[in-house]
Amino acid sequence: MQSITARDFMVKKLVTLRPEMDVFQAIDLLLKNRISGAPVCGDRGQYLGIFSEHCSMHVLLDAAYEQLPATNVGSFMDADAETIKPDTQLLSVAQVFLLTNRRRLPVVDEQGQLLGQVSRRDVLAAAMKGIKSQPVRTPSLLYLSALIERNNSPIS
Repeated sequence: MQSITARDFMVKKLVTLRPEMDVFQAIDLLLKNRISGAPVCGDRGQYLGIFSEHCSMHVLLDAAYEQLPATNVGSFMDADAETIKPDTQLLSVAQVFLLTNRRRLPVVDEQGQLLGQVSRRDVLAAAMKGIKSQPVRTPSLLYLSALIERNNSPIS
């Protein structure tokens, strides 16, 4: 699994949004495509941020309490969302998902161009594919002793 990188399992056909797009059209697009978020890209495909269900909650609250002062995606997108490079290893991507609440990670090149996206499910599918393609190995004694130690340790 060490040799599997984001480039190997990223999704390349994505629903993308434009920063000037109306937020309610963007929410409709998320719902229609049954996705929880989409990358926001500029004119030349450069990655700008993510517009997600979480961002949509801000839209709803602003509409209810502040008469929605802005209605474009760019005003509500998460411009600080984490991204990864195409050569990021599978286990590094898994660790990012484990340590954050992110559901998706855009894959961008050195120039900031959106190349694709990986989700938690993509990571799991790539990992399972890698595991199933490896020959069956006998567990090492070190691994077995770690399992026994974990199972015998008191819960704190």
